Amino acid sequence: MSFLKSILMVSALCLPVTAFAQEVVLTVNQGEESVALTMEDLKSMPFDEFATTTQWTQGGMQVFKGVSLKDFVARFDVTEGTMRATAINDYTVEIPVSDAVENGPIIAYALNGEAMSVRENGPLWVIYPFDQNEEYQSEIYYSRSIWQLDRVTFAE
Repeated sequence: MSFLKSILMVSALCLPVTAFAQEVVLTVNQGEESVALTMEDLKSMPFDEFATTTQWTQGGMQVFKGVSLKDFVARFDVTEGTMRATAINDYTVEIPVSDAVENGPIIAYALNGEAMSVRENGPLWVIYPFDQNEEYQSEIYYSRSIWQLDRVTFAE
């Protein structure tokens, strides 16, 4: 191993945990503009939390915490159109901005009080409160529940 590699590895081990928290987790594209958001940026926005069961998790009710879609689209002054959500594997879904309602979906960054790893469908997951609204218990909304979210594009 080269001397430089050794120094870099030791330096990385000495970095405070907060250094990793500043990593970009979500890129938002709107027209010609692009905004890179860190987990800290997302956590500074108003949050919502709900318990629901899903077809992708085991053990009954799961508690999801994150930015409500309503507050998220408001942060970017979006009132209509479509939010194209893309995962790290390039899977993409289109979510109508009209889904961004009070007591609606969130961009979750925590599951049962813990950050979600990529292996656990994180770090971000658009999730609907399936058990609070029977309307959400359909293939349309299941398909919009995209995990491993890393890009959002707003389109009119």
